[in-house]
Amino acid sequence: LGASPAVSIYVDEAGFAFPIMAKAASLDIERVEVLKGPQGTLFGQNSTGGAVNYIAAKPTDEWMGSGSLGYGRFNRIEANGVVSGPLAEGIGVRLAVQGVNSGDWQTSATRDDTLGKEEYYAGRLLLDLNMAGPIRAQLNLNGWIDKSDPQALQYFLLLPNPPGVNEAVQNFPFANLNPRSADWSTGEYRPRADRRQGQAALRVDADISSNLTATSLTSFIAFKQKQTTDGDGMSLALLNNSPDDGTINSFTQELRIANNPGGKLNWILGANVEKSKVKQTQYIYFPDGSVNNPGNLNIFQNANRTRQDFSTAAVFASGDYALTERLTLKAGIRYTSTEIKANLCGMDAGDGRINELFTLLGNLLSGTVVAPLQPGDCYSMNENNIPGLPFIDKLKEDNVSWRGGVDFQANPDLLVYANISRGYKAGSYPTIAAATTIQLSPAKQEQVTAYEAGFKAKIIDRTLQLNGAAFYYDYRDKQVLGKILDPIFGLLDKLINVPKSRIIGAELEASWTPSSNFDVKAAGTYINSRVSDYSGFDVLGEIQDFSGVALPFTPKWTYSLDAEYHTQDLIAGGEFFIGGTLTGKSAQDAAFAGDRVSLPDREGAKVVDNLAYPFHIDAYATVDGRIGYTADSGWRAMAYVKNAFNKYYIANVIPGADNSARFAGRPVTYGVQVGFEF
Repeated sequence: LGASPAVSIYVDEAGFAFPIMAKAASLDIERVEVLKGPQGTLFGQNSTGGAVNYIAAKPTDEWMGSGSLGYGRFNRIEANGVVSGPLAEGIGVRLAVQGVNSGDWQTSATRDDTLGKEEYYAGRLLLDLNMAGPIRAQLNLNGWIDKSDPQALQYFLLLPNPPGVNEAVQNFPFANLNPRSADWSTGEYRPRADRRQGQAALRVDADISSNLTATSLTSFIAFKQKQTTDGDGMSLALLNNSPDDGTINSFTQELRIANNPGGKLNWILGANVEKSKVKQTQYIYFPDGSVNNPGNLNIFQNANRTRQDFSTAAVFASGDYALTERLTLKAGIRYTSTEIKANLCGMDAGDGRINELFTLLGNLLSGTVVAPLQPGDCYSMNENNIPGLPFIDKLKEDNVSWRGGVDFQANPDLLVYANISRGYKAGSYPTIAAATTIQLSPAKQEQVTAYEAGFKAKIIDRTLQLNGAAFYYDYRDKQVLGKILDPIFGLLDKLINVPKSRIIGAELEASWTPSSNFDVKAAGTYINSRVSDYSGFDVLGEIQDFSGVALPFTPKWTYSLDAEYHTQDLIAGGEFFIGGTLTGKSAQDAAFAGDRVSLPDREGAKVVDNLAYPFHIDAYATVDGRIGYTADSGWRAMAYVKNAFNKYYIANVIPGADNSARFAGRPVTYGVQVGFEF
């Protein structure tokens, strides 16, 4: 829960400190603003990948409302509603709500059982205060509840570690190769979740003078999670997290002052602070894994407790200057100081076996007599191989991020630009089982220097909009999910730092309206990623030099094509439309060197369909479709299909200690939706 985002998410410039918080950001929006590359000199927090700012639909000057109701496959029901209008002179209100409920969509590969329900509710209340005078305010109260089942995994690979796994695991069948097939544990270890969040955000704008405006953004978010997940894709238990609970309390305050745009020089000065507390506790159950053996005193469960306190303070400035009517210079700078205080503890889960094992190990390895571990003690051994105390540490970092660029308006239909920028992503501590405290060291901050040049052009009588760019990202200490090898618990996932890596890429977007009845949008991105310097453990537990391999989850090609035909005046002056969307990506690796890591010659090792490279994800593409009608009177109806050809594809691979499992993409879904406005 405590990992910082590479791409920062905002609603009306009020940010979310951690990715899980942004689940309902897209509720009832007016538009979306996307800033690519390093950010942090305009508002919000540091980021290396970009910023997405959702602009919420605002209260209207007159009373209005809208609603929609949809029904689809797996008995999926979705309802949305909006009411907006003035409460009094200068006071507007807008209420938006959403609810989703559906049945199970996954089926067990070994028994008559299903999983995958959706149960989700969200709401937002906006209150605009635009009283006569220089001060304007907006209060945003929002929240969501998500009780949807976590997606179950498809078991597809067995790679037992010595001394091996039991016969039931050896004989357990792989999942079927279709989108719905999966498996999971039952009873108290059955996957389930209850996540909920509430936020209060207040924005105040005050006109200091005819040319200066001050802005205050205050936000408090409370998040709570109670869930159980199954990480092995089996009804057996090699990796069950039950429970996996946590909380986040996050406060942010930002102050800015800016001149009113329109002149040659536009500028902004700001400062912000963030205070967040993140708590997470996991109980891990693994009786069928190789860790459960006599040499480890047959341990079969443990618990981890993570506490992190985040304190961030930053000041920033940004501006642009119109050197001529065609040439504009841009610059920005930000100083950020971050401190993370961590208290990490691996604990016995209640049966006493972990305490007994690490008391024994402490006595054998420390050269001294170790007091028997008691319930609540922390078992991870310190640098002197003595267990019993939590790992208490502090990560204090600061950085200066910046950007500079130039825009050249060659003519009214062609803009050419070039930018160079530097950004950072904050570090974090892991939530893992660790025999020694050295494995609890944090991932430090990530740095990227980005170079980009591009254009925006309108051609063919302005019916075709083309946007293109080429870019080069130079990373230092890039944070990537990697592996560490624990002497007791085997291979563990951990956010690691890759010392040097880079990405070279290009992108092209096109929006074409060849006629008043036809719209076409297309986009494609090419990425060539490489690790320049990193050695570490691969998914098999072997030390490798990964120099020259691609970064995980960086397909060379991603692309989309959307076309829609629409015509008016067929029925009562309304509009009929029909459209389709193709999206896809080329092959990618789910782990370092996934395109060259094959199944080793180890007793009991096997993989579904004799895959040559199990941790390499094949290319795939899906097709969606829609058809509908919008009447001038305010009602509308639509039928849709997603993944129309029921394409079976893999979205992610989760390498485990003894077995590995995969997330499959959703199967074909279809439904209808009706809506109205008043």
